Amino acid sequence: MIKTSDFDYELPQELIAQTPLKDRKTSRMMVLHKNSGAFEHRHFYDIYEYVKPGDVLIRNNTRVIPARLFGTKEETGAHVEVLLLRQHEDDIWECLVGNARTVKIGTVVSFGDGSLKAKCLEIGEKGIRRMQMIYDGIFTEILEKLGTVPLPPYIREKLDDPERYQTVYAKVEGSAAAPTAGLHFTPEVFRKLEEMGVIVKDVTLHVGLGTFRPMDTENVEEHVMHEEVYFMSKDTADALNLAKKEGRRIIAVGTTSVRTLESVWNRFGEFRECSGETRLFIYPGYEWHTIDCMLTNFHLPKSTLLMMISSFAGQENVFRAYEEAIREKYRFFSFGDCMFITNE
Repeated sequence: MIKTSDFDYELPQELIAQTPLKDRKTSRMMVLHKNSGAFEHRHFYDIYEYVKPGDVLIRNNTRVIPARLFGTKEETGAHVEVLLLRQHEDDIWECLVGNARTVKIGTVVSFGDGSLKAKCLEIGEKGIRRMQMIYDGIFTEILEKLGTVPLPPYIREKLDDPERYQTVYAKVEGSAAAPTAGLHFTPEVFRKLEEMGVIVKDVTLHVGLGTFRPMDTENVEEHVMHEEVYFMSKDTADALNLAKKEGRRIIAVGTTSVRTLESVWNRFGEFRECSGETRLFIYPGYEWHTIDCMLTNFHLPKSTLLMMISSFAGQENVFRAYEEAIREKYRFFSFGDCMFITNE
Protein backbone atom coordinates (compact mmCIF):
# COMPACT_ATOMS: atom_id res chain seq x y z
CA MET A 1 0.00 0.00 0.00
CA ILE A 2 1.22 3.48 -0.90
CA LYS A 3 0.61 5.69 2.13
CA THR A 4 -0.22 9.39 2.16
CA SER A 5 2.08 9.82 5.16
CA ASP A 6 5.02 8.72 2.99
CA PHE A 7 4.72 12.08 1.22
CA ASP A 8 4.95 14.24 4.32
CA TYR A 9 7.80 16.61 5.12
CA GLU A 10 8.51 19.39 7.61
CA LEU A 11 8.50 22.90 6.16
CA PRO A 12 9.43 25.99 8.19
CA GLN A 13 6.55 28.49 8.02
CA GLU A 14 8.86 31.31 6.94
CA LEU A 15 9.57 29.49 3.64
CA ILE A 16 5.92 29.76 2.51
CA ALA A 17 6.00 32.65 0.03
CA GLN A 18 3.39 35.25 0.95
CA THR A 19 3.86 37.68 -1.95
CA PRO A 20 5.08 37.39 -5.54
CA LEU A 21 8.51 38.69 -6.51
CA LYS A 22 8.59 42.08 -8.22
CA ASP A 23 10.03 40.53 -11.40
CA ARG A 24 8.37 37.19 -12.23
CA LYS A 25 11.39 35.69 -13.98
CA THR A 26 13.81 36.19 -11.06
CA SER A 27 12.48 33.24 -9.05
CA ARG A 28 15.03 30.64 -8.12
CA MET A 29 14.88 27.41 -10.10
CA MET A 30 16.16 24.06 -8.92
CA VAL A 31 17.04 21.85 -11.88
CA LEU A 32 16.49 18.16 -11.10
CA HIS A 33 18.01 15.64 -13.51
CA LYS A 34 15.62 12.77 -13.01
CA ASN A 35 17.80 10.04 -14.49
CA SER A 36 20.81 10.73 -12.27
CA GLY A 37 19.11 12.44 -9.31
CA ALA A 38 21.58 15.34 -9.57
CA PHE A 39 20.33 18.87 -9.03
CA GLU A 40 21.52 22.41 -9.73
CA HIS A 41 20.66 25.79 -8.20
CA ARG A 42 19.71 28.29 -10.89
CA HIS A 43 17.19 31.07 -11.56
CA PHE A 44 14.16 30.93 -13.83
CA TYR A 45 15.80 33.33 -16.29
CA ASP A 46 18.31 30.50 -16.96
CA ILE A 47 15.52 28.40 -18.50
CA TYR A 48 16.99 28.96 -21.99
CA GLU A 49 19.94 26.71 -21.10
CA TYR A 50 17.63 23.73 -20.56
CA VAL A 51 15.48 23.91 -23.69
CA LYS A 52 16.37 23.43 -27.34
CA PRO A 53 14.92 24.06 -30.81
CA GLY A 54 11.99 21.79 -31.59
CA ASP A 55 10.90 21.34 -27.97
CA VAL A 56 7.14 21.76 -27.55
CA LEU A 57 6.28 23.77 -24.43
CA ILE A 58 2.72 23.20 -23.22
CA ARG A 59 1.08 25.76 -20.91
CA ASN A 60 -2.39 25.96 -19.33
CA ASN A 61 -4.11 29.17 -20.44
CA THR A 62 -6.94 29.07 -17.89
CA ARG A 63 -7.78 32.29 -16.08
CA VAL A 64 -8.83 32.55 -12.43
CA ILE A 65 -12.25 34.08 -11.93
CA PRO A 66 -13.30 36.12 -8.83
CA ALA A 67 -14.76 32.89 -7.53
CA ARG A 68 -14.96 33.67 -3.79
CA LEU A 69 -18.21 35.24 -2.69
CA PHE A 70 -19.29 36.35 0.78
CA GLY A 71 -23.03 36.49 1.36
CA THR A 72 -25.85 36.04 3.87
CA LYS A 73 -28.72 33.58 4.10
CA GLU A 74 -31.95 35.37 3.23
CA GLU A 75 -33.96 33.66 5.96
CA THR A 76 -31.55 34.22 8.87
CA GLY A 77 -28.88 36.72 7.82
CA ALA A 78 -26.14 34.18 8.72
CA HIS A 79 -22.86 34.67 6.87
CA VAL A 80 -22.02 32.17 4.14
CA GLU A 81 -18.87 31.89 2.02
CA VAL A 82 -19.24 30.36 -1.44
CA LEU A 83 -16.43 29.29 -3.78
CA LEU A 84 -17.51 28.78 -7.40
CA LEU A 85 -15.87 25.64 -8.74
CA ARG A 86 -17.47 24.79 -12.05
CA GLN A 87 -20.29 26.03 -14.24
CA HIS A 88 -22.96 23.62 -15.44
CA GLU A 89 -25.95 24.37 -17.63
CA ASP A 90 -28.27 27.38 -17.20
CA ASP A 91 -26.36 29.32 -14.55
CA ILE A 92 -26.05 26.29 -12.28
CA TRP A 93 -22.69 26.12 -10.51
CA GLU A 94 -20.94 23.50 -8.45
CA CYS A 95 -19.76 25.31 -5.32
CA LEU A 96 -17.76 24.68 -2.19
CA VAL A 97 -19.67 26.23 0.72
CA GLY A 98 -18.27 27.26 4.09
CA ASN A 99 -20.43 26.34 7.09
CA ALA A 100 -22.20 24.08 4.62
CA ARG A 101 -24.41 22.34 7.20
CA THR A 102 -26.59 25.45 7.30
CA VAL A 103 -27.09 25.48 3.52
CA LYS A 104 -29.86 23.04 2.70
CA ILE A 105 -31.92 22.44 -0.42
CA GLY A 106 -33.95 25.61 -1.03
CA THR A 107 -31.61 27.88 0.96
CA VAL A 108 -31.05 31.22 -0.79
CA VAL A 109 -27.83 33.15 -0.24
CA SER A 110 -27.71 36.85 -1.18
CA PHE A 111 -24.48 38.63 -2.13
CA GLY A 112 -23.61 42.31 -1.91
CA ASP A 113 -26.57 44.50 -2.77
CA GLY A 114 -28.70 41.50 -3.70
CA SER A 115 -27.87 41.78 -7.39
CA LEU A 116 -26.71 38.16 -7.17
CA LYS A 117 -28.41 35.34 -5.30
CA ALA A 118 -27.69 31.62 -5.16
CA LYS A 119 -30.32 28.97 -4.46
CA CYS A 120 -29.20 25.53 -3.28
CA LEU A 121 -30.55 22.79 -5.55
CA GLU A 122 -28.52 19.77 -4.52
CA ILE A 123 -26.30 18.67 -1.63
CA GLY A 124 -23.02 16.89 -2.32
CA GLU A 125 -20.23 15.52 -0.15
CA LYS A 126 -17.73 17.52 1.91
CA GLY A 127 -19.30 20.95 1.54
CA ILE A 128 -20.20 20.70 -2.15
CA ARG A 129 -23.49 22.27 -3.22
CA ARG A 130 -25.07 22.70 -6.64
CA MET A 131 -26.54 26.20 -6.77
CA GLN A 132 -28.68 28.19 -9.19
CA MET A 133 -27.37 31.73 -9.76
CA ILE A 134 -30.15 34.33 -9.90
CA TYR A 135 -29.38 37.79 -11.31
CA ASP A 136 -30.26 40.45 -13.87
CA GLY A 137 -27.59 41.51 -16.33
CA ILE A 138 -24.26 39.95 -17.29
CA PHE A 139 -22.98 37.36 -14.82
CA THR A 140 -19.26 38.02 -15.39
CA GLU A 141 -19.73 41.74 -14.74
CA ILE A 142 -21.64 41.06 -11.52
CA LEU A 143 -18.98 38.58 -10.42
CA GLU A 144 -16.20 41.12 -11.07
CA LYS A 145 -18.04 43.54 -8.79
CA LEU A 146 -18.96 41.16 -5.95
CA GLY A 147 -16.36 38.36 -6.03
CA THR A 148 -12.70 38.19 -5.07
CA VAL A 149 -9.83 36.08 -6.43
CA PRO A 150 -9.57 33.05 -4.09
CA LEU A 151 -5.99 32.95 -2.83
CA PRO A 152 -4.88 29.73 -1.08
CA PRO A 153 -5.38 29.68 2.72
CA TYR A 154 -1.62 29.62 3.43
CA ILE A 155 -1.29 33.08 1.85
CA ARG A 156 -2.21 35.52 4.60
CA GLU A 157 -0.95 38.77 3.14
CA LYS A 158 -3.15 40.92 0.92
CA LEU A 159 -2.33 40.81 -2.77
CA ASP A 160 -1.95 44.39 -4.03
CA ASP A 161 -2.41 43.48 -7.70
CA PRO A 162 -4.79 40.54 -8.42
CA GLU A 163 -3.15 40.12 -11.84
CA ARG A 164 -0.09 38.73 -10.09
CA TYR A 165 -2.15 35.62 -9.34
CA GLN A 166 -2.72 35.20 -13.09
CA THR A 167 -0.25 33.98 -15.67
CA VAL A 168 0.64 36.52 -18.37
CA TYR A 169 -1.05 34.19 -20.90
CA ALA A 170 -4.25 33.57 -18.88
CA LYS A 171 -7.09 33.69 -21.38
CA VAL A 172 -9.97 31.25 -20.82
CA GLU A 173 -11.96 32.12 -17.68
CA GLY A 174 -13.02 29.32 -15.37
CA SER A 175 -10.50 28.47 -12.63
CA ALA A 176 -10.80 28.67 -8.86
CA ALA A 177 -6.99 28.61 -8.50
CA ALA A 178 -4.03 29.58 -10.68
CA PRO A 179 -1.77 27.13 -12.52
CA THR A 180 1.12 28.56 -10.53
CA ALA A 181 4.10 27.07 -12.39
CA GLY A 182 3.22 29.53 -15.15
CA LEU A 183 3.57 32.58 -12.90
CA HIS A 184 7.33 32.76 -13.58
CA PHE A 185 6.95 33.53 -17.29
CA THR A 186 6.94 36.99 -18.88
CA PRO A 187 6.12 37.96 -22.47
CA GLU A 188 9.85 38.59 -22.94
CA VAL A 189 10.68 35.01 -21.90
CA PHE A 190 8.20 33.61 -24.42
CA ARG A 191 9.59 35.82 -27.18
CA LYS A 192 13.09 34.57 -26.52
CA LEU A 193 11.99 30.93 -26.32
CA GLU A 194 10.21 31.19 -29.68
CA GLU A 195 13.22 32.91 -31.22
CA MET A 196 15.25 29.89 -30.08
CA GLY A 197 12.87 27.57 -31.96
CA VAL A 198 10.81 26.37 -28.98
CA ILE A 199 7.18 25.74 -30.01
CA VAL A 200 4.74 27.16 -27.43
CA LYS A 201 1.20 25.75 -27.40
CA ASP A 202 -1.80 26.03 -25.06
CA VAL A 203 -4.18 23.62 -23.41
CA THR A 204 -6.92 24.55 -20.95
CA LEU A 205 -7.71 22.87 -17.65
CA HIS A 206 -9.91 24.78 -15.24
CA VAL A 207 -8.32 24.29 -11.83
CA GLY A 208 -10.70 23.17 -9.12
CA LEU A 209 -10.87 20.79 -6.18
CA GLY A 210 -9.13 18.02 -8.12
CA THR A 211 -5.91 19.99 -7.96
CA PHE A 212 -6.03 21.67 -4.56
CA ARG A 213 -8.22 19.61 -2.21
CA PRO A 214 -6.11 17.89 0.52
CA MET A 215 -5.89 14.11 0.75
CA ASP A 216 -8.18 12.61 3.39
CA THR A 217 -7.22 8.93 3.12
CA GLU A 218 -4.05 7.18 4.32
CA ASN A 219 -4.27 4.64 1.49
CA VAL A 220 -3.37 6.69 -1.59
CA GLU A 221 -5.26 4.33 -3.89
CA GLU A 222 -8.54 5.12 -2.08
CA HIS A 223 -8.38 8.83 -2.89
CA VAL A 224 -10.90 9.98 -5.50
CA MET A 225 -10.03 13.08 -7.50
CA HIS A 226 -12.65 15.75 -8.13
CA GLU A 227 -13.49 16.26 -11.81
CA GLU A 228 -11.86 19.10 -13.72
CA VAL A 229 -12.76 20.26 -17.24
CA TYR A 230 -10.09 20.36 -19.97
CA PHE A 231 -9.80 21.35 -23.64
CA MET A 232 -7.24 20.66 -26.36
CA SER A 233 -7.25 22.38 -29.77
CA LYS A 234 -6.42 20.75 -33.10
CA ASP A 235 -3.41 23.04 -33.45
CA THR A 236 -1.97 21.85 -30.13
CA ALA A 237 -2.80 18.19 -30.82
CA ASP A 238 -1.12 18.32 -34.23
CA ALA A 239 2.03 19.93 -32.81
CA LEU A 240 2.23 17.31 -30.07
CA ASN A 241 1.65 14.33 -32.37
CA LEU A 242 4.34 15.58 -34.74
CA ALA A 243 6.80 16.06 -31.88
CA LYS A 244 6.10 12.50 -30.72
CA LYS A 245 6.59 11.15 -34.24
CA GLU A 246 9.87 13.02 -34.69
CA GLY A 247 11.23 12.23 -31.23
CA ARG A 248 11.23 15.84 -30.02
CA ARG A 249 10.70 16.69 -26.37
CA ILE A 250 7.43 17.74 -24.78
CA ILE A 251 7.81 20.08 -21.79
CA ALA A 252 4.82 20.66 -19.54
CA VAL A 253 4.42 23.89 -17.60
CA GLY A 254 2.77 22.77 -14.38
CA THR A 255 0.87 19.78 -13.12
CA THR A 256 -2.42 20.91 -14.68
CA SER A 257 -0.87 20.82 -18.15
CA VAL A 258 0.41 17.33 -17.31
CA ARG A 259 -3.06 16.15 -16.27
CA THR A 260 -4.49 17.43 -19.53
CA LEU A 261 -1.86 15.77 -21.72
CA GLU A 262 -2.03 12.44 -19.91
CA SER A 263 -5.85 12.50 -19.81
CA VAL A 264 -6.11 13.01 -23.57
CA TRP A 265 -3.49 10.32 -24.28
CA ASN A 266 -5.17 7.81 -21.96
CA ARG A 267 -8.46 8.48 -23.72
CA PHE A 268 -7.28 8.18 -27.34
CA GLY A 269 -3.74 6.74 -27.40
CA GLU A 270 -2.70 9.94 -29.18
CA PHE A 271 -3.42 13.66 -29.00
CA ARG A 272 -6.71 14.91 -30.46
CA GLU A 273 -8.83 18.01 -30.53
CA CYS A 274 -11.24 17.38 -27.68
CA SER A 275 -12.85 18.50 -24.46
CA GLY A 276 -13.68 16.41 -21.46
CA GLU A 277 -13.59 15.93 -17.72
CA THR A 278 -10.78 14.24 -15.86
CA ARG A 279 -10.36 12.58 -12.49
CA LEU A 280 -6.84 11.41 -13.36
CA PHE A 281 -4.75 10.84 -10.24
CA ILE A 282 -1.05 10.30 -10.90
CA TYR A 283 1.06 8.75 -8.15
CA PRO A 284 4.12 6.44 -8.06
CA GLY A 285 3.56 3.39 -10.23
CA TYR A 286 1.75 5.37 -12.94
CA GLU A 287 2.78 4.56 -16.52
CA TRP A 288 3.78 7.83 -18.22
CA HIS A 289 3.04 8.50 -21.90
CA THR A 290 3.42 12.13 -22.87
CA ILE A 291 6.08 14.36 -21.33
CA ASP A 292 9.87 14.52 -21.17
CA CYS A 293 10.34 17.50 -18.85
CA MET A 294 8.22 19.43 -16.37
CA LEU A 295 8.37 22.87 -14.80
CA THR A 296 6.62 22.89 -11.44
CA ASN A 297 6.52 24.76 -8.15
CA PHE A 298 7.27 23.26 -4.73
CA HIS A 299 4.15 21.54 -3.44
CA LEU A 300 2.39 21.01 -0.12
CA PRO A 301 3.19 17.97 2.03
CA LYS A 302 0.93 14.95 1.42
CA SER A 303 -0.59 16.56 -1.69
CA THR A 304 -1.63 14.87 -4.93
CA LEU A 305 0.74 17.24 -6.75
CA LEU A 306 3.75 16.07 -4.74
CA MET A 307 2.73 12.50 -5.56
CA MET A 308 2.58 13.34 -9.26
CA ILE A 309 6.09 14.77 -9.44
CA SER A 310 7.36 11.87 -7.29
CA SER A 311 5.91 9.52 -9.89
CA PHE A 312 7.64 11.41 -12.70
CA ALA A 313 11.06 12.08 -11.17
CA GLY A 314 11.29 9.35 -8.52
CA GLN A 315 10.17 9.79 -4.92
CA GLU A 316 13.70 9.53 -3.51
CA ASN A 317 15.01 12.12 -5.97
CA VAL A 318 12.18 14.51 -5.19
CA PHE A 319 12.53 14.29 -1.42
CA ARG A 320 16.30 14.77 -1.60
CA ALA A 321 15.67 17.85 -3.75
CA TYR A 322 13.07 19.18 -1.30
CA GLU A 323 15.46 18.70 1.62
CA GLU A 324 18.05 20.68 -0.31
CA ALA A 325 15.52 23.39 -1.18
CA ILE A 326 14.65 23.78 2.50
CA ARG A 327 18.34 23.97 3.46
CA GLU A 328 18.88 26.60 0.76
CA LYS A 329 15.76 28.52 1.82
CA TYR A 330 13.84 28.32 -1.43
CA ARG A 331 10.40 29.92 -1.39
CA PHE A 332 7.55 27.36 -1.42
CA PHE A 333 4.04 27.02 -2.87
CA SER A 334 2.03 29.35 -5.14
CA PHE A 335 4.18 32.49 -5.08
CA GLY A 336 7.37 30.53 -4.50
CA ASP A 337 10.30 29.29 -6.55
CA CYS A 338 10.22 26.52 -9.13
CA MET A 339 11.78 23.23 -10.13
CA PHE A 340 12.65 22.15 -13.67
CA ILE A 341 12.64 18.36 -13.95
CA THR A 342 14.60 17.27 -17.00
CA ASN A 343 15.35 13.95 -18.64
CA GLU A 344 18.84 15.17 -19.57
